[in-house]
Amino acid sequence: MRFKDRVAIVTASAGAGIGRACVEAFAREGANVVVSDLHEKRVNEAAEKIAGTYGVKTLGVLCDVSDSAQVNEMAAKTKEKFGRIDILVNNAGRETLAQCKDLTDEQWRLVLSVCLDGAFYCTRAVLPHMIEQNYGRLIHLSSVNAFLGAVDGESHYCAAKAAIAAFSRAVAAENAKCNITSNVVAPGLIMNEFLKRIYPEEFFKRLVDMCPKGRAGRPEDVTNAILFFAQENSDFITGDILTVSGGLYMHA
Repeated sequence: MRFKDRVAIVTASAGAGIGRACVEAFAREGANVVVSDLHEKRVNEAAEKIAGTYGVKTLGVLCDVSDSAQVNEMAAKTKEKFGRIDILVNNAGRETLAQCKDLTDEQWRLVLSVCLDGAFYCTRAVLPHMIEQNYGRLIHLSSVNAFLGAVDGESHYCAAKAAIAAFSRAVAAENAKCNITSNVVAPGLIMNEFLKRIYPEEFFKRLVDMCPKGRAGRPEDVTNAILFFAQENSDFITGDILTVSGGLYMHA
């Protein structure tokens, strides 16, 4: 019950993958949670199921993180229902594959608007509440691709994920004296069914073969790192990056 009575917002958390595993992990440890996603039915069903399973209070919010008005409304609804916002996990992301020479303006803007603008909008929306209560934990999802690059047509994704790391460091420096930390988790290959709609089968085999652990990651592997940064006794760690890649990238 590390997070009893804390309030955690996790973006893109109604489906499968890291977001859903993360919001359930917070609820399992006593946090009241905000389930945020693009699909209203899925959001409400997930919030109801989590409340029933873990006995915590939940709030389901339909939110496109690339729309600042929707993000501001999500923060306002959270504060109205729970009276505080303690933890934000910027998990929402978007990916399309195209080599840089073929990237359209629309593809570039789509990926950056969700991955980078969304992290900014959500962080900006919750910071005033965290500053007011003199407590907050901000965790942003990057990727090892921010350090390694990629051959599969992900220059826009790599750019966004690298920028998130720099953004987090600046936010960490600005708000450290308000008892607010800002850290980054950078996963490697973390399997979920959605990825199979984007990448060919040989993509997964190549990365698993490159990984010293010899397997793809699971959402729970990343969730463990997120909860580490979110807990109260990580107070002296801010502006940092933790890679969760099974040794695929050993961050210095």
